[in-house]
Amino acid sequence: MVNRYIGLGPDDSTIQQCNDLTIKMILGIGIDIIETARIASSFEKFGERFMQRLLLPDEIAYCLSHKNPAPFIAARFAAKEAISKAFGTGIGAQLGWRDMEIRRKKSGEPFVVLHGKGKKLFKSRRAKRLLISLSHTQTYAAATAVLER
Repeated sequence: MVNRYIGLGPDDSTIQQCNDLTIKMILGIGIDIIETARIASSFEKFGERFMQRLLLPDEIAYCLSHKNPAPFIAARFAAKEAISKAFGTGIGAQLGWRDMEIRRKKSGEPFVVLHGKGKKLFKSRRAKRLLISLSHTQTYAAATAVLER
């Protein structure tokens, strides 16, 4: 079987595999990178208020469970920015920081739980899956999000 793919137009992110009944659709892709020092500075300056603005209780507990929480906070910051870009909204009226939660499976793989406006936006886009990948060092944190139909 030969796999052939058709792009359905320059403004459409749809790709169809011709020899299969399945149509895969990528609704949006987002990426973000941030300097860990920038997050560390905000955390040192504003403390818990800073974290409560960005993170939900389980995320805060996870980040604070590490000797140096800054890279873990930065990774969640980057993840939420990447998710907002995948939705095409950015962080604001349609999608807030606390409408998204980054959790981990037992294997360590991150996954997204949407709340409030995030859940509504996901349903309104008729999305089926939201994938997230995180990476961080002492210097940078990065994340990529893919929203699929």
